[in-house]
Amino acid sequence: MDRPRRRSGGRQDRLALRAAGPDNPCPPGQRGGQYRPLSEPDLRAIYDTALRLLADLGMGEVPARLRADLLAVGAVADGRGRVLFPRALVEDAIAAAARVFTLHGRDEARSITVGGEAVHFGTGGAAVQTLDLETGLYRPSTLADLHDFTRLQDRLDNVSWFTRCCVATDLPDVFDLDVNTAYALVRNTTKPVATSFTVADHVAPIVSLLDIVAGGDGAFSKRPFLKAHISPVISPMRFGEDAVDVVYECIRHNIPMSCITAAQSGATAPATLAGFLAQSLAETLASLVMVHAIRPGFPMVFSNWPLVIDLRTGAFAGGGGEIAVMNAASAQLSNWLGLPSGVAASMTDAKAIDAQYGAEKGLTALAAGLAGGNLIYESSGMTASLLGASFEAFVLDNEMIGHIYRTLRGIEVSEETLGFEAICDSVLGEGHFLGHAQTHAAMERDYYYPPLADRDPPVTWAEKGAPDIWGRARQTARDILDTHRPNYLSTEQDRAIRAAFPIRPVG
Repeated sequence: MDRPRRRSGGRQDRLALRAAGPDNPCPPGQRGGQYRPLSEPDLRAIYDTALRLLADLGMGEVPARLRADLLAVGAVADGRGRVLFPRALVEDAIAAAARVFTLHGRDEARSITVGGEAVHFGTGGAAVQTLDLETGLYRPSTLADLHDFTRLQDRLDNVSWFTRCCVATDLPDVFDLDVNTAYALVRNTTKPVATSFTVADHVAPIVSLLDIVAGGDGAFSKRPFLKAHISPVISPMRFGEDAVDVVYECIRHNIPMSCITAAQSGATAPATLAGFLAQSLAETLASLVMVHAIRPGFPMVFSNWPLVIDLRTGAFAGGGGEIAVMNAASAQLSNWLGLPSGVAASMTDAKAIDAQYGAEKGLTALAAGLAGGNLIYESSGMTASLLGASFEAFVLDNEMIGHIYRTLRGIEVSEETLGFEAICDSVLGEGHFLGHAQTHAAMERDYYYPPLADRDPPVTWAEKGAPDIWGRARQTARDILDTHRPNYLSTEQDRAIRAAFPIRPVG
């Protein structure tokens, strides 16, 4: 809702306006691409090396059905059990790829456009532990946690889509797990959502659940509001049969996909950053060629996620300069090819909501946003090197992302914003800008006001009991969870789903 402009220069009016704050001046979808860690020759060298890898080394462990489809579009069997992708085939796949497409929300106002220069932050992950709101310690993630995380983020406007962020470890049966995960998503949010399928046989039943939500048989496939996260390539340079089977089923049911490559430096990919990027690009291009062989132009997020391990210990390291620059470079490479890019950020190694948490999340998320990642995964709620998810982290990350969108928006330079007349008026008049109409307009247009960050003077902060950000975030999360209890399913839809599927009680 547009807030009416105030013309009065009265102090009470100014204070009331400041307290109310403006509407969001920097919503999701800001333009990225300002940060380019790779030069044009760098991009070309990495790309050429990736094409050489695909043409000369190719991919191993190619399932029979995929092998036949790849050979039919121009791939070559090398006689050693590997399939080679000639340069012309890869470039045909790039040329035919979907450049821009819509990730639908069930609420059309929440749909997002993927591709081009627009940047959207969302979620990902499969955390097996949750940071408990009451104890401040980690415990196994549950189905109740997934429902709570979903409805919490439903109120966080800077999170553009929701991928299930945790695994319900209290559901050992994998079909129950996949079905109840999908149910939690559609019950608790109308944003675009995403999940994974344990096996291909689960896709069709879950699509029938989604059809109930969408309004009848075949309705979901006409306007899909859920996408799949799939890792069809296993580093280094081979396919995974189960995931490839899921790809075929998702394409059959018109489910957009994020085909994720997640190699690890020094383990499943080279430790050198350039070599890593070349191999990882080759592997993600192999996923694109796979999709091209099955259905050219099918919507696929080119999700090339460079992951880093600490070479001293072999442990995954989700925060740091290396993962920041590599995911930024990955976004730059994908954008250079004109492909819808997906990268990962904000995967802090911190367990607590502390200085390490803030530094690692801010560094990696800002780099990915500035580089122009179209979809930035893992950016909300994740802790402990992706092993954990946190309610407090969700609300804090929502605020961090707001600051990043403001950074991406940049500075608008015009006759109005340069403000020659306003400067003259203030210098020759009251000697300050506090009551000037230009200041009020700028407050509404140019500034993001964080709801949680403490901007009080030290004495005021002390008088309030010296609160910290973890405590404020915890209280905000509790307030949302106590008051926001949506059920985006009608009674008839919920009854039909429960009659057909093993929906588990929560709470």
